Amino acid sequence: MKKPLTLYLSLILMLFSFQAFSVPKLSSYPSSNYVVFLDFDGHYVVSSVWNGGNPLACSAAPMTDLEITEVFNRVSEDFRPFNVNVTTDSTKYLSAPITQRIRIIVTPTSSWYPGVGGISYLGSFTWGDDTPGFAFTDKLPVGGPIIPKMVAECCSHETGHTLNLSHQSKFATGDCINPLEYYNTGVGAGEIAWAPVMGNSYYRNMTGWNDGPTQYGCTSTQDNLSLITTSNGFTYRADDYTETLNASTYALNFTNLNVSAVISTTTDKDAFRIVFAQSANLHLNINPFSVAANSEGANLDVKVTLFNTAGTLIRTYDNAAAMSVSIDTALSAGTYYMKVDGGGNSNTSEYGSLGSYSITGFTGLLPIHDVSLKGNNDKNKHNLNWNIVADEPIKNIVLEVATDVNNFKPLLTVDASAKNFSYQPYNSNTLLYRLKVTSVLNQVVYSNTVALRASGKAEKAFNVSTLVQNDITVNASANYQYRLSDMNGKIINSGSASKGINKINISNQPGGLYILSFFSNNEIQTERIVKQ
Repeated sequence: MKKPLTLYLSLILMLFSFQAFSVPKLSSYPSSNYVVFLDFDGHYVVSSVWNGGNPLACSAAPMTDLEITEVFNRVSEDFRPFNVNVTTDSTKYLSAPITQRIRIIVTPTSSWYPGVGGISYLGSFTWGDDTPGFAFTDKLPVGGPIIPKMVAECCSHETGHTLNLSHQSKFATGDCINPLEYYNTGVGAGEIAWAPVMGNSYYRNMTGWNDGPTQYGCTSTQDNLSLITTSNGFTYRADDYTETLNASTYALNFTNLNVSAVISTTTDKDAFRIVFAQSANLHLNINPFSVAANSEGANLDVKVTLFNTAGTLIRTYDNAAAMSVSIDTALSAGTYYMKVDGGGNSNTSEYGSLGSYSITGFTGLLPIHDVSLKGNNDKNKHNLNWNIVADEPIKNIVLEVATDVNNFKPLLTVDASAKNFSYQPYNSNTLLYRLKVTSVLNQVVYSNTVALRASGKAEKAFNVSTLVQNDITVNASANYQYRLSDMNGKIINSGSASKGINKINISNQPGGLYILSFFSNNEIQTERIVKQ
């Protein structure tokens, strides 16, 4: 007897459509007998559980080949850890055993079930009667045009329901009964913003499977990965690279380096061997699968650890603000090992950081050979100077500052030809400084770190570079307004800026003497500026 029908609706979203084109035949894991079929070309549904048992003629999705491919790629990445084939090819679906497949119809035909973005039945993947799920393009978003990311998130969400997953919710502290958000919208902004697939993942970049509360209460948690891999007949993909560090570890071939792999479980770590016959520089990019720049659509937040020949950890690479990792380092002759796995970030744990990635790179001499930074404290003034050895021109130099080694932030960007910088910090802590240097070939190298004690005491509220060429550098103890005038009293620039270091550009002004006035609370300060 079929289990009771439990109906799940996705969020009401937005909308549009235009004429559909051909449907490319794509498959994410053709060797698997378990199939998720994304049906874009229309379908005639005859089902006792949909549309009151009446036949339903679903129109083709009004999407281009490129849009369909993006949806396929995003959904495929969601299911990359598992032994299941996401496909747009109906022959793959029809050849799969009837209890090992699901059809998700992507269509604008939604009037028969208005007000939702998608719909499916809990556990229907194994029912064996071809009951489909739906993603309604005319609601993704409402008012159009169609957004492929929304369509993809809806497809993964509805497929999740067919694999026995319920919605995941967010609860306020102290209230385990009434969800703060019935559909958990996740947290964060930018590249590492995260949301659960079974919540509302339309508006976050990193979306993944989750072990968290459902709508039934904050203590009613749902382990997505365990449910998917224990209740539908399939489990994870076979491990493609072992974690072992020895002579059998896969050796990277730098003649034509292009490795693709998958982190399929929370404990999966892929090991690679690096052998140098002589000292050399190593440059590697480990990028998660994505559909566009800045890891758009990626699910794997890459973490890399580097070991010496004895298996001793040398360094960990885990970019706090990005999902990819770049390695630029000099290594002596010998054997090294690298492990790749899914790391957590400030928005989510390692649990759902799963998916595919690629390794590219090269060895040899790099444009930037050395970046050395020195500094001293002279009467509360921090003087910093540096030396850069490089074969190629320098594109960008950023001086970064922090109060602890994990939280460096840009202090200011200086000219590529600059060799020093001095200022009086408005801070009573010991400050850490380093340089971030970028070559015209986009190689990024960090200098050593210099620690200088700051008293927090300053003679003036505003410290200003008074002899300038293009920019006036202002170091302010508070937010302020400013006014720049020529010697005749004519105002040529004005504005406001925040506490810290800022620049006022006067490159379009002739050489001569100028008056710069600052206004902050009840304080006024005036400086004479000489442009060379």
